[in-house]
Amino acid sequence: MADGTTELSSVDLTFGKLLARNASRYGSTIAMREKERGIWKETTWAEYTESVLACAAGLEKLGVGPGKAVLVLGDNRARLYGGMLAVALLGGYAMPAYPGATLEELQHFLGEVDIVAALAEDQEQVDKILDLRDAGASGIQHIIYDEERGLGLYEAEGLMSWNDLVETGTRRLDEDPRRREELLNRTSPRDPAVFLHSSGTTGKPKGIVLSQKNLLAAVRNGHAGGVFRVNEEVLAYLPMAWVGDYAITVAAALMLRFTVSVPERQETVVRDMREIAPTFYLAAPRSWDQMLTTIQVGMEDSTWLKKKLYHFFMDRAIAAETRKLNGESGGLLEPLGRLLGEVIIFGPIKDQFGMSRLRNAFTGGEAIGEDTFVFYRALGIKLRQFYGQTENSAINSIQSPSEVRLHTVGKPVPGVEVKIAESGEILLRSESVFEGYFNRPEATAEALVDGWLHTGDAGYLEDDGHLVVLGRVSEVMHTADGERYVPNYIENRLKFSPYIKDAAVIGAGRHELTAMVCTDFEAVGHWAEVHGVPYVSYSDLSQRDEVAVLLRDAFQRVNKALPEPLRLKRFVSLPKEFDPDDGEITRTRKLRRKVVEERYADVIAALYDGSKEIHFSAQVTYETGETGKVDRILPIREV
Repeated sequence: MADGTTELSSVDLTFGKLLARNASRYGSTIAMREKERGIWKETTWAEYTESVLACAAGLEKLGVGPGKAVLVLGDNRARLYGGMLAVALLGGYAMPAYPGATLEELQHFLGEVDIVAALAEDQEQVDKILDLRDAGASGIQHIIYDEERGLGLYEAEGLMSWNDLVETGTRRLDEDPRRREELLNRTSPRDPAVFLHSSGTTGKPKGIVLSQKNLLAAVRNGHAGGVFRVNEEVLAYLPMAWVGDYAITVAAALMLRFTVSVPERQETVVRDMREIAPTFYLAAPRSWDQMLTTIQVGMEDSTWLKKKLYHFFMDRAIAAETRKLNGESGGLLEPLGRLLGEVIIFGPIKDQFGMSRLRNAFTGGEAIGEDTFVFYRALGIKLRQFYGQTENSAINSIQSPSEVRLHTVGKPVPGVEVKIAESGEILLRSESVFEGYFNRPEATAEALVDGWLHTGDAGYLEDDGHLVVLGRVSEVMHTADGERYVPNYIENRLKFSPYIKDAAVIGAGRHELTAMVCTDFEAVGHWAEVHGVPYVSYSDLSQRDEVAVLLRDAFQRVNKALPEPLRLKRFVSLPKEFDPDDGEITRTRKLRRKVVEERYADVIAALYDGSKEIHFSAQVTYETGETGKVDRILPIREV
């Protein structure tokens, strides 16, 4: 009872009851921090609860309630989080969308449920919602915005500021003192918490409504499995439309009383993280890779002495961590070297990047490169892998600190059952599993069978219970010679190279495997500058022979881990990145394989017909929304 978690085992808990508990018992502790104009502004649990209640009362007057939805658009903001929580208190659907979502993607949401209002971060997102209205979304009668800059002269009907909404709600609360308690106790555990969407890799995204019971069960399971502790400090920088963000910054924050810090902008995340020094940090492998690249680039630009010290201690720490992962013991002097390295190198690096207080550090979403994983553990950050899906509220299995293996995602957390179907598909059962796709009975019947969630992922359980995830069942393919392979598994290993951002492996029905890759412009560009390789653009740099050597090294390294029939034979470096605005990847950077194979059909044909090069021309979409054209001769390169 010392940590205040004993009552969390109750199955009757709701978001409202947890808000009431936090406000009454821990009202003076900090719930949220948000950086504004360089200053961190703190909000206590008592203040946060009052703000959420005022927002809920204001939204209720605007017609938000059961069966109604509120679209949420923008980057992470404290008010948007509070707004989503307020919608949940009313029994409505809080529907966050990725801030970069296109008009077409947002229009898909409109056909699912009655969206009566929208919460927007700023002028850019308000404009997007007004465009939705012009395109026929007349049901969005109210638009509430957080940042007022640029909106002073707007005269659109139903447009109002967050302050106006809260003022309206506060008056309603004051008119009826019982309304506060009624709002906190209105919903049941089975009522909606959030309306999310599948990634849409094989078609239109499917609506996924997670109940309050689902998310709180996931948090309870995660806490029992060592994912979360009470009173964690977290940085809210992950996309709000991603289940991992909601599970952490809303559900876990409520249940385990986190202090959630919201960065000023996405561009300031690294600096803000250093100031906050969170105790919990979750990032995709790409983010860990980017941070590692930044550290390595900084050391290469440092003084001769610092570089010598860095490599002296880092090389030994990496070797020690590698031995540990292989089950080997170290020498007697290893702890002393570790202690000195912590003082001279490891500690300062962790402090520089805001990782000095990390107790729980995780990566998920896809496989992480061995070099990256070992580096952070050598640095003293006990990085662990986890596995989760939107359909089961993000938390399935987790590596324990003492059982870390590069090829597994750990054991199922308490409260989650896992079994493998005869087809090799991973099946799950837990209270955290959703009740079905929104208004999609056929898809639901396929996903939920006899209480088990069919994840769509292929994998297996090792003898000691560790789960290995190979990739999507739908992506299990066969070569012309009958060899079975999972392209995503190979693609992830290609992306272990810091120079490869995306990859598409080709080979179904063919005698050989080949690949198309997109280089990482930041990493390759820095390498080019250090080595004096001239270039004028992404498309120019991607075709340089010097860059091809870097890519070939990555292919040869992956081939060493593949059986002979599945080794990659040829590759081409594309002159543009795969882009969600072009429909080639999802907003979570998952490959839309069918789209890619259709769009790059001529390039794929050249990989197999003996061509030495291929003329490539494609339309690209820039950040401004304007389109352009890429026109290049692409060499077909042998691995």
